Amino acid sequence: MLLQIGDTYKHEFRFSQDDVQKFADVTGDKNPLHLDADYAANTRFKRPIIHGHLSSSVFTRILGMEFPGEGSVYMKQETEYLFPMFVDTDYEVVFTVMTVDREKHIAEISGEVFIKGTSRRTIRGLATLMHQTKI
Repeated sequence: MLLQIGDTYKHEFRFSQDDVQKFADVTGDKNPLHLDADYAANTRFKRPIIHGHLSSSVFTRILGMEFPGEGSVYMKQETEYLFPMFVDTDYEVVFTVMTVDREKHIAEISGEVFIKGTSRRTIRGLATLMHQTKI
């Protein structure tokens, strides 16, 4: 089925402290703001926050595997981090197809992350994707 302007997709997710540690190990970003509760307690956040790029990794996970899914080619991602994200918290990402170019098989899809059950938006982004059969 071809994506249409206005199509939406929702997905619930959460990250654990183990996810944060693995991300720190892979990237080398071992900022104590993400890993050390005592350090984070003395910041404006009062507890460790999730790395921004880990928190927005839900975009590539869903866009690459579910919506539109396997075969997607990521061409561009614009991301704004609006509010800190924390481990063991439930979040929901909402994707909306904004534009479609059938000739080039390219779509722009917005992504917004919310704390589940609230209107608190933590991330806002816009992805440009190519998919030969779904766009």
